[in-house]
Amino acid sequence: MIVGFNLGMLVEGSVAVLLAVTIGYCAILNQRLKRLHSDRETLAKMVSDLVQATGLANAAITELKTAALEADAKLNDRLVQARELEAELHAQVSSGSQLIEKIARITAAAKTQPLPDAPAAKPEPAKPAVAVEPQSRLHSALQQLAMRPGIGGKAA
Repeated sequence: MIVGFNLGMLVEGSVAVLLAVTIGYCAILNQRLKRLHSDRETLAKMVSDLVQATGLANAAITELKTAALEADAKLNDRLVQARELEAELHAQVSSGSQLIEKIARITAAAKTQPLPDAPAAKPEPAKPAVAVEPQSRLHSALQQLAMRPGIGGKAA
């Protein structure tokens, strides 16, 4: 019986050791499952945050597209206005150039024509200084200018 007792004890001891190893392995698996479960919750929160961020990004992209379309429309309006102003300015510059050419021709023609002999101007007696309104001063200055020899009141 001693052999049977030793063999039984050996089997019982082996089972106890295997049971202890199994319990230790189960404890390790339990810790891993807890970590996996907590990682799963973290992963679910990350996915939720990612979905929310994607929604915000889509809204921002939509607003950006709208702003770009509005800016494009305003820019096109300003380009149309600029082209209209360019055409108007070109017309005014062309008109100004034609006017300058006309004035140059008139001036050249006036230089080539001889001045008519004007009668000698009689000196007028000096008038006493009187307070004169500015408009009448202008009128008298124009009259004096017209009386000067060589001008004769003719406009160019």
